[in-house]
Parts: sequence; C-alpha cells; structure tokens
Amino acid sequence: MVDPKSLSVTSLATVRETMAVIDLGGLGLALLVDQEGRLVRTITDGDLRRFLMGNASLNDCLDTLDNQKPWTLPVGTTRRSAVDLMREKAINCVPIVDEQGRVTEVWRQSDIDMPILLSTPHIGDEERTFVASAFDTNWIAPLGPNVDAFETDLASKVGIGHAAALSSGTAAIHLALILLGVGSGDQVFCSSLTFAASANPIVYQGAEPVFIDSDEKSWNMCPTALERALAVSRRENRLPKAVIVVNLYGQSADMDAILDLCNAHGVPVVEDAAESLGATYKGKASGTFGRLGIYSFNGNKIITTSGGGMLVSDDADLIARARFLSTQAREPAPWYEHKEIGFNYRMSNILAGVGRGQLAVLDDRVRSRRHVFERYRDGLSNVGAIQWMPEPDWSNSTRWLSACVLETGARGRDKLISDLAADMIEARPVWKPMHLQPVFANNRFYTAANTPVSNRLFEGGICLPSGSNMSEEQIDRIIEAVSTSLA
Repeated sequence: MVDPKSLSVTSLATVRETMAVIDLGGLGLALLVDQEGRLVRTITDGDLRRFLMGNASLNDCLDTLDNQKPWTLPVGTTRRSAVDLMREKAINCVPIVDEQGRVTEVWRQSDIDMPILLSTPHIGDEERTFVASAFDTNWIAPLGPNVDAFETDLASKVGIGHAAALSSGTAAIHLALILLGVGSGDQVFCSSLTFAASANPIVYQGAEPVFIDSDEKSWNMCPTALERALAVSRRENRLPKAVIVVNLYGQSADMDAILDLCNAHGVPVVEDAAESLGATYKGKASGTFGRLGIYSFNGNKIITTSGGGMLVSDDADLIARARFLSTQAREPAPWYEHKEIGFNYRMSNILAGVGRGQLAVLDDRVRSRRHVFERYRDGLSNVGAIQWMPEPDWSNSTRWLSACVLETGARGRDKLISDLAADMIEARPVWKPMHLQPVFANNRFYTAANTPVSNRLFEGGICLPSGSNMSEEQIDRIIEAVSTSLA
C-alpha cells in the first residue's frame, strides 16, 4: 500500500513536476486532485506523452488535461475485488477512495495479488547441497546414500532404533498394518478426527475401521471412549488387531492412558504422527510410543520432501520387513524372484536429500510455528468468540496448524473462511471426522458422552495460516482480517 499524498498533484502542477512525482512514486502514476483533495483522475506516463504530443510543453500546467474518469474502489473493498478489477481493466494500480472521493491509499497489484496460504513449504539452504550430491553421483533412482542418511538422522533425532523412508505417510500406515497382521474381517480402531489417510489403509487390508472420539484436553483420541470400545470388543470376542492413534495438528494424544488400555488388552498401537514431527509427550518424541510410528513429509507438513513418509520402530525386524515389502518384495536372487506381493513404496534418493536438509532445521520450524500461534492468541485475545486448541501439560505441540473453534459454530466459521478468502487469506475447517464421512457412514463410532466432542470441534473449528515462513506483516494482516470479520 502507498501513501497517496506522495502521489498527489493539482491542476496547477506542470508536466515536468508531475513527471517527477510519477518517477519518485514508483507506481507509474500520479493522482490529480482538486482543491478539496478529491480525486479527479489518475495520470500515467502515457497520459503525459499524449498530452505533450498535443502541443503541450513540459512547463504547461495540467489545467487543460482532460478529466478522464478514473477506476477506483471504495474504502472497505476486498483484495480479491481489487485484483479482479485490475485484471479486468488491465491496470496495475487502483486508488481506494472514501465517501468524499478522497484517496486513502493506492493498491498495487504486485503487492496485493499475493495470497497467504495455509501451510507452504519452507525450504532452507542445505537441501540443494544434498540434492546436488544425488545428481553429481547419479543416484537419481529410489534408494541411495541420502535415503540411508535420512533414515539414520531421523531415527537419531526422535530417539528410536530404526526407520524406513517411504513414498508417503499413507504408505507407512499401510505397511504398519501389514506388519501387524491386519487382514480381511479384522477390526482396527482409529481416531475419528483426522484426515482420511489415517483410516483408508485399514480398508486396503479388507479390515473394518472403528472410530474413536476426541477428548477436550487435546482434541486427540479420548481414553474413556477407547476404553468403552475395547470393553465392547472384548465382550464380542473380537478385539482390534491394532489401534491407530492420530496426533492432531502437531500435538500428542494422552499416550500413557492409551497405551495402558491397549497393553492391558494385548492390542498394538500405531502412532500416526504425520502432523506431529517435532512434538513431544512428557519430553519424549511424538511418534515413538507405539509398536510402530509414522511421519509424513507432504508439501504442507512442518518439514517436507515434497512427498514422502517414514515408518519407525524399535523393532529392527519390523523395519527390515517393511523395507522388503516396500521394494516390491524382491527376493535376494540373481533374477527377479517374488514369493509374495510387495509394493513400490520406497522414497527416492533425491527427495531424501531434501529431507536431510529439512531435518536440520526442524527445531527452528517448530519455534516459528509456535510463534505464529502465540501471535494469533495474543493479537486476538479480545475476540471472545475464539477457543484455541488447548495444550495439555504433557504436550509440547509444534502448532503445525493454528487451530481454534468459534463459539458461533459452523455459521460463524463459514463466514470467517469466506471473509478471509475475500482478503486472499486461506483458511480451512478442521478435519471432518471420519464417522461423519459418507464412505464410513455405517462404521461403528465410540464416544465418552452423548454429544461427540469431534462433532463440535468440526462444526466450529477452523485452521488459520501457520507457515513457518510467514512474515510479521502477514500475521498482522490475518489478525486484522479475523478481528474485522468477528467484530
């Protein structure tokens, strides 16, 4: 945005003086205003050239310049409206005028046509070095030194014994279920408030997903609801083959309570830490509590390999088996020998190079995302309609996404998302629970109370932009837009 006073001239200004204003303003235009400061027209270099070609001189005043009606927008207009107008009229700038016709600011398309997205990749300096090494050594195909090093470095970072780099977090969950013997007709319990990738692999195996509600303290799997589900499954003599616990939006579930219940029934836990790499539960890394844990490096995650995932465990045999299955289950023979069905699930050496560089700045990315959340919480502290995602004493969240619930429910949430979109700010509802998805409409769902917690979180829940590469100015812009919408 540009101060209009620095661009303003009156009809008594000369062509020479107006050219100097245009040159110093850097927008390619000046604002011709009357004695009351009301906008008469905009003046560009082209306008002045045409004026001079009509026998005017550099020392002539603008009082004989024609009064061409300018394209303007009123105070309170949205960025989207301004960008649409500039594109339609093929202009680079548009004055914003008040009710008296005075210019309050000038918007330039290159300044405002920059949407703030929910969670964008944040690339640093080291990634290029590792990727260049892959090219220099011709390790372009899947596997290679970057893959080996990425697995070792990540396992060391989270404090677990073994890791297998894979093509996605979904692939990691799928292999985890295979390793635990999940098959046709089995039940697998899964957090309901999550993305579909947590539950879909259950169906890949021909098993039945059973969904567990959230608790208020963490928004993650409710131990009380899990206890009810386990009690029913024991009475039916059909305990689940596994429980998939999802650590939502960068925050750990209450793992001690969940593990105590699962261990008492002999049910293994898969910890879906796709959203919580870098978080801790009572000082220990998220993703390292279950029999198997998974991470995601999708483009929107806290660190990324563009697309990829990791399966981790302290059980060396499980990870070795995962590597075998993820490389098409190829037997160690001089020809292509296959005794069972495998998958093309391994990560490429190039993408693993990106991951190595990203892993080196994980702690910085966590600090940045927590800072974004704290700025929102402090800047919107006077907005009573917002309930922020809580952080229990046991958890140190990454705040992968800054999530909150509006007391006005779905109506208020949808209005806020629409208002932010008009200001070119992306926001999204929190995950729609799996038990509300049409594809899982007939699956069992357990809650600790009559009113599901996850339903309420979805109805009013919203995620604000949370990228670690957001500027302070962008955060301020979002805070202002949210305050205005909820006023």
